[in-house]
Amino acid sequence: MRTATLRRDTSETRISVSVNLDGTGQYDIHTGVGFFDHMLEQLARHSLIDVTLHCDGDLHIDQHHTVEDSALALGSAVAQALGDKRGIRRYADALSPMDETLTRVALDISGRPWLVWKTAFTQTRLGEMDTELFQHWFHSFAQTAGITLHVETLYGDNNHHIAESAYKGLARALREAIEIDPRKVGVIPSTKGTL
Repeated sequence: MRTATLRRDTSETRISVSVNLDGTGQYDIHTGVGFFDHMLEQLARHSLIDVTLHCDGDLHIDQHHTVEDSALALGSAVAQALGDKRGIRRYADALSPMDETLTRVALDISGRPWLVWKTAFTQTRLGEMDTELFQHWFHSFAQTAGITLHVETLYGDNNHHIAESAYKGLARALREAIEIDPRKVGVIPSTKGTL
């Protein structure tokens, strides 16, 4: 089983996270930010990664530390569960439609973190969540997961749909990229021999 469990405790947040990359998309997520929980639940459900994530953050200040540190912890857990990445497909992309919105996500589990973000919001908040934090979440997740990640909303008007299509697109691309390729079992998918 490709699993990982870790804790991340700072003066700003206390986080426990567990992942099972070969799961069924079960989740138990509590961050104190309702819309953010909804997005992480979409990520788990559509990637088929089982995710348990509990965060006790300094929400009396704002949501920044909770969102950022949850991304850092989740990305670290995914990287730990991937190990040396033997046998994975490595590359994947997904088009994620949600009503009038279409988002494209492409990724490479490269060990070279990068984010290209071409998504914008016309509202400053969705529910309780500051929309400026979505880009920061994707950046922080890509950093610790070691993923080259491109997210582009091709079109869309509804801010809820734009956010959700980005998370679902990431989920569907991640699901494919972490799968074991039956033609390359045990092989690191790089001519360098390491990722």
